Amino acid sequence: MKEYLSLKDHVYNYIVEQINNRTLIANSKVNENVISEALKVSRTPVREALIQLSSEGLLENVPRKGFVIKDLTKEEARETYFIIGALDGLAASLAVPLLSEKHLKEMEFYIQSIDLAINTENFQMYHKMQEAFHGVYQSICPNKSLVNLLLKSQKKFLKTFDYSDQKEAMKKKLLETNNEHREMLELFRKGDSAGLESFMKDVHWDIDKVDMVPL
Repeated sequence: MKEYLSLKDHVYNYIVEQINNRTLIANSKVNENVISEALKVSRTPVREALIQLSSEGLLENVPRKGFVIKDLTKEEARETYFIIGALDGLAASLAVPLLSEKHLKEMEFYIQSIDLAINTENFQMYHKMQEAFHGVYQSICPNKSLVNLLLKSQKKFLKTFDYSDQKEAMKKKLLETNNEHREMLELFRKGDSAGLESFMKDVHWDIDKVDMVPL
C-alpha cells in the first residue's frame, strides 16, 4: 500500500534536505515565506513542519526571531551518538529472527557498493548505500516506534560534507566503517543478537567517533 505524504510531511522533508545539503546552515533563520512560495503551499503546513523539527531538536524557536537552525555542539553530538548506538543496536537485535537469506544478500550487495563508492570518491553515493545497508534490518524491525525515534536522531548527522581537502584520510575512515558493516553482517548470519547489539553500541556508534564528524 502506497503511503501518501501530507503537505506538512512534504515541507518537513524539504527543510531537512535544505539542512542536509547546507543550504540552511547553523544559526540561520528559516524564512517561512520563502518556503511557502518555493513549495506553493500555505503557511500552515510550513508552521507545522517547523514545530515538528523544533521538537526533534533540529530547529530552535527563538523569541522575537522565529525558527533558527540549531547548532549541534560536540557534547550534544556525543550524547546523540550514544542514543543512536543504543537504539540501532536494539533495532538490529530485534530484526535478527526475522532476517531471511534475501536480506543478508541485500546487505552484502550494499557493502560491496559502498566499497565501490569510496574507491571512486563518489561520497554522495556512499551516503545513499550506507543508509540503504542499515535500512535493510531497520525496515523489518518489529518495533516501529523505536525505528522512528532512531531515524529522527540520525537526521542530525546527515549533512553532506566537502571531502575535497582530505580525500585520502576520509577514504581510509570510510573503508574502516564499511569493514564494521562486514562484521555486523557476520553477526547477523550467526544470529548473535547480543553480540550485534553490543558491537553496534560500543564500536560502530562509538561516541569518540564524533570527533571525526564535521558538525
